[in-house]
Amino acid sequence: MLKEFKEFIARGNVMDLAVGVIVGAAFTAIVNSLVTNLINPLLGIFVGSIDFSNLVLTVGSAHFRYGAFINSVINFLIIAFVVFLLIKLINKVLAKPAEEPSEPTPTQEEKYLQEIVELLKKQDK
Repeated sequence: MLKEFKEFIARGNVMDLAVGVIVGAAFTAIVNSLVTNLINPLLGIFVGSIDFSNLVLTVGSAHFRYGAFINSVINFLIIAFVVFLLIKLINKVLAKPAEEPSEPTPTQEEKYLQEIVELLKKQDK
């Protein structure tokens, strides 16, 4: 059983997934910092305060903080848009240049036909 587990962990797919999760966590920290420290203040200039966390609905002794939920939704939308822009930029930078179409190599029949044409031209002279 230990041998099977070792083989499972050593597979390329599992290792790729582990690397993806680790890089994703680090990337999440970068995107969250970008949104919190750059995007939100920039939006705050144009929109004003974006903090809805003080919005609370009280029913009896229960406090529903729907403002915090609205903040989370707004942050998600901003993060999703920033990730979209980053991926779009990465795809543009890493895009492979279009391959130039090369002339197809002639088949053996085409070579023979070309030789025949050349011989006929020589006979006409």
